[in-house]
Amino acid sequence: MSKGLLKSGAIVSAMTLVSRVLGLVRDVVVANLMGAGASADVFFFANKIPNFLRRLFAEGAFSQAFVPVLTEYQQKEDMTETRQLIAKVSGTLGVIVTVVTLFGVLGSGVVTAIFGTGWFIDWLKGGPSAEKFEMASLMLKITFPYLWFITFVALSGSVLNTLGKFAVSSFTPVFLNVMLILMAVTVAPRLDNPEIGLAIGVFLGGLVQFLFQIPFLAREGVLVRPQWGWNDPGVVRIRTLMIPALFGVSVSQINLLLDTFIASFLQTGSISWLYYSDRLLEFPLGLFGIAIATVILPALSKKHVNAHSQGFSNTMDWGIRMVFLLGLPAMLGLIVLAKPLLMVLFMRGEFGTYEVHQSSMSLIAYASGLLNFMLIKVLAPGYYSRQDTKTPVRYGIIAMTTNMVFNIIFAWHYGYVGLAMATALSAFVNMALLYRGLHTAKVYKLSKQTIGYLLRLLVAGAFMVAVIVYILPPMSAWLQMSLMGRVLQLSGLIAAGGVTYLISALLLGIRLRHLKVEG
Repeated sequence: MSKGLLKSGAIVSAMTLVSRVLGLVRDVVVANLMGAGASADVFFFANKIPNFLRRLFAEGAFSQAFVPVLTEYQQKEDMTETRQLIAKVSGTLGVIVTVVTLFGVLGSGVVTAIFGTGWFIDWLKGGPSAEKFEMASLMLKITFPYLWFITFVALSGSVLNTLGKFAVSSFTPVFLNVMLILMAVTVAPRLDNPEIGLAIGVFLGGLVQFLFQIPFLAREGVLVRPQWGWNDPGVVRIRTLMIPALFGVSVSQINLLLDTFIASFLQTGSISWLYYSDRLLEFPLGLFGIAIATVILPALSKKHVNAHSQGFSNTMDWGIRMVFLLGLPAMLGLIVLAKPLLMVLFMRGEFGTYEVHQSSMSLIAYASGLLNFMLIKVLAPGYYSRQDTKTPVRYGIIAMTTNMVFNIIFAWHYGYVGLAMATALSAFVNMALLYRGLHTAKVYKLSKQTIGYLLRLLVAGAFMVAVIVYILPPMSAWLQMSLMGRVLQLSGLIAAGGVTYLISALLLGIRLRHLKVEG
């Protein structure tokens, strides 16, 4: 079992790595073009809203509800029934998301007023942020159709993943980054408002991703004509599972939107500083956390369908161990190397030392919750694979409420950094509740061997941090380095930290067999 999971996980991680690297290139280009000022704030706002809804209608709640049901059909039904389910689901979801997209385009001003209330109030009063509100409303008309495209991209990816074709869906996001980079280099600099060019890039990125997956669906024999099927038994089960999952799986995204809402009242640049920090956080989260979650959901669903409780538990155990092995050094590295990473990636053009300093503080706060973000991605499938979406809803509401309270407390004292702190703390609450729920239901419990494995990794991580801090040059030295000097210095620090972590783990008894869970 673990060999197949490792292979699938490696495929997803490799494809995701390409996408994340291009994503960083995209952010470097955007930072150079717009920095962290008003234009950047507006673009990131207009890009965040459809991406939030994407997690609801597409990758998040939908896939968590769709994959277990589709897997059951593939295990118990013939291919004709499976194709019929895909047709009914795509047709029903398509109608709903079309209505939402039309509302977003036609009512962009209303959406902007809801999520950018600070800008809206300024617009009513004729204040300095009035132009932000007008531009954000215009840009949402361009970026909102991305939701329509990406919903079908996610549906196609879910179908291909259940067939074991993980590479296609993992590689697809590359095209969004390619289109954004292309527009940022060729079109945006020639416009009076370069953010408009980037918004067009988002639209084109969604379109290209949508078209890319069609031939692969046809090759697998699952390219079907969408049909309306609101009352179809399979669709009823999926939407029944999906409605509560809208809250359970998208808590972190709702928290980020709350951050955006509050940040619209804070100083100019707050949204951009949070964005750049979040982008660096998303790199390891997507590369490891989401990749692991992607491959274990179908595996867990099959174990549940076949009533293989020990195999289910072993698969969860594998996911937890992999998350700690890869996520712990990533989290510690982001915290210790926050400023050097931002300097190397973004400090050029309109992005200067001030932006580096401001972004580094929110990055440290966000990064403190990285391990919890990743664990949520692994623990949540423990519920959805068993078609239990109601339990995570309760936990999601608690975590979301906690985040609101933390936002008020920390933002009052620490501004935008407080928003990142609140998000990280609410992630811990969500993770702890998810694990406790699985433990109480006797579905999954950390074994003594796994606890010992995790403690040894923590010690290895401490050694890694000690070595990096010892050889880390002062910030004054970083400012005097050339770009190539910074790149080499940062690469050396990452290599030294990685080698220290691996050697420490080996000396502490960590072996490959710890990742080979039978089941």
